[in-house]
Amino acid sequence: MTHARDEKRTLRGSRRRSAVQAFIPIGTQIAPGHVNYVLMYNMLTGIRVSVSRCESKDARPVRPEDYMAAHKYSFDVVGDEMTPSSRYDFKFKDYAPWVFRCIREAFHLSTEEYLVSLTDKYILSEVGSSGKSGSFFYYSQDYRFIIKTVHHTEHNTTEFVRDHPNTLLSRIYGLHRIKLPQGRKVHFIVMSNILPPNKDIHAQFDLKGSMLGRELSAEAAAKPRACMKDKNWVKMGERLRLGPHKRREFVQQLIEDVTLLIRLNIMDYSLLVGIHDLTKGNSLQAARHDAITPEPADARAHHPRSRCSSMFRELRHSVFYREDGGILSTSERDEPAQLIYYLGVIDILTPYNMVKRTEHFVKSIVHDGREISAVNPRKYGLRFLRFMVNSLGQLGRRLAAARAV
Repeated sequence: MTHARDEKRTLRGSRRRSAVQAFIPIGTQIAPGHVNYVLMYNMLTGIRVSVSRCESKDARPVRPEDYMAAHKYSFDVVGDEMTPSSRYDFKFKDYAPWVFRCIREAFHLSTEEYLVSLTDKYILSEVGSSGKSGSFFYYSQDYRFIIKTVHHTEHNTTEFVRDHPNTLLSRIYGLHRIKLPQGRKVHFIVMSNILPPNKDIHAQFDLKGSMLGRELSAEAAAKPRACMKDKNWVKMGERLRLGPHKRREFVQQLIEDVTLLIRLNIMDYSLLVGIHDLTKGNSLQAARHDAITPEPADARAHHPRSRCSSMFRELRHSVFYREDGGILSTSERDEPAQLIYYLGVIDILTPYNMVKRTEHFVKSIVHDGREISAVNPRKYGLRFLRFMVNSLGQLGRRLAAARAV
């Protein structure tokens, strides 16, 4: 009964604090009758119950066994003392719940605001993946979070995130699985949206370090929220305008991140770069979302509810998120400039398997193998790293010259 009261209290508080009425028109809103409505309903119900259960437990440090923990829930129309009644029958599994709770706390993301964003109104927007993985993802109602279906081969990188607070790898706040009555299993993650809802993104790029098929046409690039690619970046003469201090931080962290992905046999990832120009400011639509922006880390440095192991608290000091959720461009004298970069390594779920080997073989018959996306993980990582370092200009290349993955 205590669990039920805690859950109801959290939900009542969530509804009182929900200030976001407008829905950002990206993708297709999932409503009753939509082919994925039941899937969405089950995902959000499982998240709501499992996160509330974890939050109701007393504080303690993270233990090694927490990384392998998996809690199971069964939902049906009747309900019991462990799970409330649900419209549909399904089973839900919550992976490493305590670890993800501590990661959320480290980033000053309270359970209340997390559940407000995801489950307050049971509204999601479905967007088909633009990549080749076949997965799809949903935006939360306020655009802050993404729920993305993943393959069962998803790799657990929580220990790496703990030990590398400046990581550029996508921030993952939950890893779950639902099993429907027909036996279908769906694994999915909840991750942060790298691009903030309260800032206009004046240019956006998805960079892999590959040239083959990596260009958006001029017509497509002119559309709102167009995500340009590697050839666009090169042709436009773009570079990351970071001064010496931030440049060193960027190169060092990227090497560490790529080293991990190579070790995990992962490829096909990319660096998402969103650029906000401070001289252009925000549109009215972006300004409308100021109310849902998290407080800066400095303002909540002594968060009274931060109850997890101190090793996680270092996450809040990430150099890549401390300036309005991004990293401010700087001059060669490390003086503030006019661009905010929103950076993140995304699509970190694709293992190099027989399908990718075949794809590389076929494409290499008619194209330069060095330009093809589907190369083995080590070659992919080195090429990716080389391209990103080149994006910093000559000084960036000089900085990374003595380093190797």
